[in-house]
Amino acid sequence: MLKKLCALFRDLTRFERVLWITSLILVTVSFLASPEKNVLSLIASLIGVTALIFLAKGYVIGQVLIIVFAVFYGLISFYFRYYGEMITYLGMSTPIAVLAVISWVRNPFQGTKEVRVHRVTWKEILILFVLAVPVTVLFYFLLGYLGTENLIVSTLSVTTSFLAASMTFLRSPYYALLYSVNDLVLITLWVLATVEDIAYLPMIVCFVVFFVNDFYGFISWKRREKRQNAILRSKETA
Repeated sequence: MLKKLCALFRDLTRFERVLWITSLILVTVSFLASPEKNVLSLIASLIGVTALIFLAKGYVIGQVLIIVFAVFYGLISFYFRYYGEMITYLGMSTPIAVLAVISWVRNPFQGTKEVRVHRVTWKEILILFVLAVPVTVLFYFLLGYLGTENLIVSTLSVTTSFLAASMTFLRSPYYALLYSVNDLVLITLWVLATVEDIAYLPMIVCFVVFFVNDFYGFISWKRREKRQNAILRSKETA
């Protein structure tokens, strides 16, 4: 098991290693600088950063780590009464991540460790956005009933999380772009939380780091999509 993990880290490019290590350092420093230490926030952030670097590689282990991250993040959100985040990650993102693991395992690219990129159709996009409407409305009233802090921002987080997680299941590069938008929403959410409790400052740093990693993930997946298509075309013409 340890050898397999080491092999995965060796697959990272020099830039990816620098990005990953820098992200870990920033998250850890923000935790140490916080006057109140929230260990769950640190653990969640470190797991999340590691998950994103492997998601950018198109490796299934990234999806597995996202499931672990979702559990920790759900607990943190519960403590701050961000019920939208808790329900979103434990009740929506986690199940979709489990389905994504199955989807990715079943769709490797020509026997390699990376997943085969799927080009989403306009029909799939339309279905997702149609589904996003009732999801948004349902969560708005549900979160309002639960007395969720910062209701509008929390609801927007649900919508962007739903779209991003669904795109991950569909193996589309645009999952990362939508998660980047979600990161911006979450940065806003945790800035509001940090105003009340400085212990949540690491969560702001966490999602700033996530934003950078997700944006890199989009670039990485678009390159992968182009490379995979070129390989498939060359085999078709051979």
